Amino acid sequence: MAQGKGLKKILLSEEEIRRRVAELGAQITKDYRALVGQASWEKQLARPLLVVGLLRGVVIFLADLVRTIDVPLRYDFMTVSSYGNADSPGELLLLKDLVDPIQGQDILIVEDIVDTGQTLSYVQRTLKARKPRSLRTCCLIDKTPRREVEVQLDYVGFRLEENEFLVGYGLDYAGLYRNLPYIAALETR
Repeated sequence: MAQGKGLKKILLSEEEIRRRVAELGAQITKDYRALVGQASWEKQLARPLLVVGLLRGVVIFLADLVRTIDVPLRYDFMTVSSYGNADSPGELLLLKDLVDPIQGQDILIVEDIVDTGQTLSYVQRTLKARKPRSLRTCCLIDKTPRREVEVQLDYVGFRLEENEFLVGYGLDYAGLYRNLPYIAALETR
């Protein structure tokens, strides 16, 4: 355990997460098939969905999610960081951008957790300015107690009202706990 911190309780089990990720994938598949229309698979290949993951915590969720989406897709990653101090977040900076232009493409942003909304809002504005054909957002956890900025969330795995520090399934504390197959609240004392 990092610096004496242990797990307080499991909030979302491995099975709950697996089931919900499959449901999200099915809904995203249905919605993007409707967006593309009744085009053949070959025509869909000419217009794949671009899934944009926000690093680093999203890796596990994104890997599981894309395997449940049954439309042609590609994926890429962005990294956004806040430069401030421990008490107040500072300016958001784009550290890793997408490899290719996205104008005219269907984009799905995938985020592990939406807390204050600042990072996701920044990414949504940044990508909208690049004129994609469509832009939707999927998050595993919508953690509402600390929300500062309203953001568009098209697909939400779980809404949590508790203001717990979450770890597991990609979420970390000081880089640790990401490999847990469930999501737990971390003891903060």
